[in-house]
Amino acid sequence: MPDPRCTDFATRIRARERVLGYWVTLDSPVSTERIARTGYDYVCLDLQHGLLGYPGLLAGLTAIDAAGQAVGMVRVEANDPTYIGKALDAGAGGVIVPLIDDAAQAAAAVAAAKYPPVGRRSYGPMRSALRVGPVPADSNATTLVFAMIETPAGLAHVAEICATPGLDGVYVGPSDLCIAVGGRFPNDPAVAEEFEAALVTVREAAEAAGIAAGIHTASGAQAGQRLAEGYTFATVSSDLVHLEQAAADHLATANATAPVAASTSGY
Repeated sequence: MPDPRCTDFATRIRARERVLGYWVTLDSPVSTERIARTGYDYVCLDLQHGLLGYPGLLAGLTAIDAAGQAVGMVRVEANDPTYIGKALDAGAGGVIVPLIDDAAQAAAAVAAAKYPPVGRRSYGPMRSALRVGPVPADSNATTLVFAMIETPAGLAHVAEICATPGLDGVYVGPSDLCIAVGGRFPNDPAVAEEFEAALVTVREAAEAAGIAAGIHTASGAQAGQRLAEGYTFATVSSDLVHLEQAAADHLATANATAPVAASTSGY
């Protein structure tokens, strides 16, 4: 039988309920497990731009499951049946597929994630059978598929992408989307208005199609903002970014603190 966490998570996503997740780029199962215990609904391992290979993917998903709370998701390397199948066989509750330009590509991603007769996923659930269940119909009903909207073509065809049968949601990659609308670099203030308009286009297309709308964000505050605007799920920053930020903040605080007189008590 499927893990109730996966079933409940899929139900919440498809009901367009408020969901929050975290992004992992480091091959560090111990820290991933600790993050997965903090209360996020999902933890996503980044295989496209992250620093994980297949052993890191497998260890990361195992660590997330060991925490017993969050669902493990994977942003796969590319819209390829091999990458999608391996992530799901390793135990991912779903996949985020990058660089989707049109409905045909979205349909291919769905087909790669679903067993026949719905799709063309090859049967070999080496680890996922422990969580999602070995029965293809159970897996098809529980496994989530998200198409990333982050290219000029993807933005232009977002309504058709959102209407793809079997697609559970779209997910904004803000850095690439900013460049897609003319930005010279991510968060380019020169295209802030165009970027915000693009975000509205994506979330309205998802709402019209009745699917989830997700977005990557730089902070908890920004995640809350996007959810308040109408996105239904959001991912908060990443482990590598927070590691650097925390270290830098402590260093700055230590350097700004006035020296304290030494104790004369010996303690």
